[in-house]
Amino acid sequence: MQTDWNANALAKAESYSDSMHMSKQGIFDQLTSEYGEQFTADEAQYAVDNVQADWNANALAKAKSYQDDMHMSPSAIYDQLTSEYGEQFTADEAQYAVDNL
Repeated sequence: MQTDWNANALAKAESYSDSMHMSKQGIFDQLTSEYGEQFTADEAQYAVDNVQADWNANALAKAKSYQDDMHMSPSAIYDQLTSEYGEQFTADEAQYAVDNL
């Protein structure tokens, strides 16, 4: 039996999007991380290209958790959402989230 690694990566990507509200780049990094799922870059790219995710909604869900749980200001939330060390959402996704808190 041949394993479909693209399908496995996609299933993981959907799980990360649905349960953890991760960004596209965050999911890619988790899928390829030596400390994470260890998929190839091609498998991870297939997954993030094909996952059915609303990235704005994911950013908003993360923003709400930062606001409610950590009592962060809008500008701090924006910075955390866009940080390469944070959530790695795009500037537009982060702005959508802050605008809709």
